[in-house]
Amino acid sequence: MLVASLALILFAPALVTIALLIKLTDPGPVLFKHTRVGRRGKRFECLKFRTMKLNADALLAQILESDPQAAAEWEQGQKLRKDPRVTWFGKFLRKSSLDELPQIFNVLRGEMSIVGPRPITRAELNRYGKDRRFYLLVRPGITGLWQVSGRSSTGYERRIQLDREYLEEWSWLGEFWIVLMTVPAVLRTRDAC
Repeated sequence: MLVASLALILFAPALVTIALLIKLTDPGPVLFKHTRVGRRGKRFECLKFRTMKLNADALLAQILESDPQAAAEWEQGQKLRKDPRVTWFGKFLRKSSLDELPQIFNVLRGEMSIVGPRPITRAELNRYGKDRRFYLLVRPGITGLWQVSGRSSTGYERRIQLDREYLEEWSWLGEFWIVLMTVPAVLRTRDAC
């Protein structure tokens, strides 16, 4: 909570600037809220700056229906490398990970932690199989072992493995290492999408 409070003060100018730029470059809300699964299976609204067009869900359905290659890519990792739903400013926010700054509020509300496994959807939790028990033990994090180990270039099964490793090998030193490694991982934008 202390780290999140300090981060909120530190990043307040960036939060305001990004919100204004989103409003000026694309109509619609500044924030995107998506239901995720947290500690003990409790659902919460994970906050991000909106990086997609307003009709993103309809566009995704259309893309997956008309493009078998995109459908296979989505099925494998729940992401599209060249996602036409993302706005031009949204691409910058994602590459820089600035779209995740509003998650500071999730930490302050007790729904997330600074470090932890990736926040995932209920459908994704089913893909964790027996490893879901590890995921449900802790709050998801703004950053974590997955984020500092390759980000979007990491396959989905590897992401699950990294979440499990993080929980099995948890230590204060490990937490500190992940926070330190987050800065170079974010600056290495080639792994983000």
